[in-house]
Amino acid sequence: MPPERGNRPHRYPHRAVTVPTPSSSARPFVGKTWRVRIVLPSGTPAEIDTTVPSPTMGLVIAPDIWSLRPLYDDMVARLAREWNMAVCAVEPFPGRTIPQEMEPRMAAVPTLDDATHLRDLHEAADALGMARVGLMGFCLGGMYCFKSAVSDRFVRIASFYGMIRVPINWRSATQGEPLDALSRGEAGKVLAIIGTKDPYTPAADVAELRQRGCSVVEYEGAEHAFAHDASRPAHRKDDAADAFARARAWLRGE
Repeated sequence: MPPERGNRPHRYPHRAVTVPTPSSSARPFVGKTWRVRIVLPSGTPAEIDTTVPSPTMGLVIAPDIWSLRPLYDDMVARLAREWNMAVCAVEPFPGRTIPQEMEPRMAAVPTLDDATHLRDLHEAADALGMARVGLMGFCLGGMYCFKSAVSDRFVRIASFYGMIRVPINWRSATQGEPLDALSRGEAGKVLAIIGTKDPYTPAADVAELRQRGCSVVEYEGAEHAFAHDASRPAHRKDDAADAFARARAWLRGE
């Protein structure tokens, strides 16, 4: 996972909005249109777009190891517009200042807590004000998509090249195994988008996904992170377009 390239300035100014803790009778964004950086009740930053007048559903995005950045600001706005959804992307390392370098970010992953991360994804879903919410994630976020199979908050989940097993240098007491979560949860609602040359998703592990009931789409010759960032050397334009189209159809239940 090479460093992020091509970070562009934000296309629109951001202002921080603190989202009140949702209740069963009220959702903070219902009837409002926002495209803004917010702060969830937990204190975690998130990028939200609820400007679509009549969204078909909500979508939470779990970013890669490089955190929220203009790439995800643009993705949130684009998917809201093109997919007709209310969309929110969640910062994976809240409250931390981590250099945009591989070593410190890899070192930070074992300190993440599954329960805390799932709480943040749930709070993002609540902020959208939609009863039907899907989850989509990339790389690190794709791994958390597998782990989120234990949650009934997300009706459908699309994991882009998520780690099927926690890498050795990421393991800790707070990092559960994705395959264990899939065994305990509802693996049948998970779509795994995989590149056949991705070292994080070897064929034997992909077979384990299928055995647990996940749907799997494999792209022959594709490497890790081939779809979500056009600036990366691994990007494959046609496969990326196909993968996003499949993810959209899956999330919508088509």
